[in-house]
Amino acid sequence: MTGGAIFMMILGMVIIWGGLISSILFARKKTKERR
Repeated sequence: MTGGAIFMMILGMVIIWGGLISSILFARKKTKERR
């Protein structure tokens, strides 16, 4: 694995996990507002 490939892999994981976490937090905020 080259440095660039490792960097791209880490970047992809950060984007995927960041999206998941932000969507979960966004959904939790929505449910709190509804009550």
